[in-house]
Amino acid sequence: MTELSSEIHPIFDVVLPRAEKEKKLQQHARAVWLFGLSGSGKSTLAVGLERRLFAEGFTTHLLDGDNVRAGLNRDLGFAAAERAENIRRVAEVAKLFVQAGIIPIVAFITPLRELRELARTIIGTDDLIEVYVEASIENCARRDPKGLYARAGGGRIQDFTGFTAPFELPEPAGLVVNTDNEPVAHSVERLHQFVLPRLERSPR
Repeated sequence: MTELSSEIHPIFDVVLPRAEKEKKLQQHARAVWLFGLSGSGKSTLAVGLERRLFAEGFTTHLLDGDNVRAGLNRDLGFAAAERAENIRRVAEVAKLFVQAGIIPIVAFITPLRELRELARTIIGTDDLIEVYVEASIENCARRDPKGLYARAGGGRIQDFTGFTAPFELPEPAGLVVNTDNEPVAHSVERLHQFVLPRLERSPR
């Protein structure tokens, strides 16, 4: 781990405590991290979950892979070291949201176990709700909402997860949502029911 520069002096000890922010927002802040292949339905489920929670009075923010790469991580490519840095930055941002009492919903491929462990280490096990969005690569390629599988199959994208870059199946995740045969509404409902008890602070 990189040592802090002598010019950096964090003031974590004097900022308004997370507990006070959670009390005001009437929620327990946890990071909901959805991971899986491109096209598995991560972003669709994240959007559905955020809208459901927002309607119930929760304060949330969605961090989607493409959105973040369009701004904060626009300088990163897809080589192994850059993928790791991509996840490190997003996990640090998610941690900041949690410290602010806000619920970040994160939708990132996060293909390797070591990257998931990196996110877990940064955010903290107690503050992380992991959800594996499972789908066969055949169905993901059939959906191909961004045209990525077609381009990867034609050799126009290098290091594409599922083709020339690996996706490691997870150890048992907190929740597995298989989108191959399950309707979106059913998946969102199961996701919502899984995360809700860990986010509720008191009756609304």
